[in-house]
Amino acid sequence: MPDIAGWKRERMPVLPQDHRFEIVPDWVCEVLSPSTQRKDRVIKRKTYARYGLKFLWLIDPWSRILESYHLDDGHWAVSGLFQDQDEVSTPPFDAVVIALGDLWQ
Repeated sequence: MPDIAGWKRERMPVLPQDHRFEIVPDWVCEVLSPSTQRKDRVIKRKTYARYGLKFLWLIDPWSRILESYHLDDGHWAVSGLFQDQDEVSTPPFDAVVIALGDLWQ
């Protein structure tokens, strides 16, 4: 289970009536913590790649870092590394600018 997940509307135009999602998300964000970061970085990344997830973000609130990845031929490639007060524009949200500093407040 990811911390946050998102789908393009054309892939999931209507939310399921129950809590089960059968469509792989287009984007997942994991919020790292000391107790989960090994699982998020290793186990979940491998699982997400195996299922063809396209975009993965890892957020470390203690270090104030956002790592953005995209799946390239079955392997994760870095889309961007951001920290502190950076203005972020990275896939799949590269059409907008996110003020990263707003996350740390």
